[in-house]
Amino acid sequence: MLKNILGRIFAFWTILVFIILLIIFYIPLWLTKFFPEPKNEESFYGVVRVWLGLFFILSGIRRVIKGKENFKQGENYVIVCNHNSYMDPPLSSSVIPGIFKTISKSEMAKIPVFGMVYKRGSVLVDRKNDKSRKDSYIKMKSVLIKGMHMCIYPEGTRNRSSEPLQRFQDGAFKLAMDSGKSILPAVIFHTKTVLPAEKKYYFWPHRVEMHFLPPVPITADSTVEILKEIVSTQMSEYYVTHNH
Repeated sequence: MLKNILGRIFAFWTILVFIILLIIFYIPLWLTKFFPEPKNEESFYGVVRVWLGLFFILSGIRRVIKGKENFKQGENYVIVCNHNSYMDPPLSSSVIPGIFKTISKSEMAKIPVFGMVYKRGSVLVDRKNDKSRKDSYIKMKSVLIKGMHMCIYPEGTRNRSSEPLQRFQDGAFKLAMDSGKSILPAVIFHTKTVLPAEKKYYFWPHRVEMHFLPPVPITADSTVEILKEIVSTQMSEYYVTHNH
């Protein structure tokens, strides 16, 4: 009972912190779009990392990041992450090196003020619309062609089960095959403790971690199914071994 009450108090504080910081950083974030390319994207992500860094500090969350050395200079990747919580996107957005976009739900872009920031960092998709899904795939390939990373959650939805991972969908692996870009797996820990899917209006400060694993290259023998099997097995085994 006490933990539930404290969780709601922490939730109120965290929402307040998020809104205040978003208002403070909104104008600097908005101004970055007027910079010439690629300075506009570099500046945008620089401001985002400061904004989210302060958010994590003030909300009582400590971030632990491992494996950044797996990002090779001059290379960009299809980054695939497990998905346990709504805290996963803020964590990944604050720590993935370089410039990247995330595949995201289009309805979130309608939120006042936050929608501008959300759209800048995303390839938007309406999953119920076939044309939107096709257009988003073309945009994701364009992101990779421009030298940016593309971050995808191949489980599709938050993992509410007791299993390390849900079944992966094909999209990220087809994108890697079509673009020739290596897949860089990333495993996220403890965000489910911070924002559990089964609880509403609840937040619990806790350490969160994101570990970047060695890239999985595209070879002459690669297929979507083979890549899915390799990456899901690697991520699942890593999650079980390091989840403590």
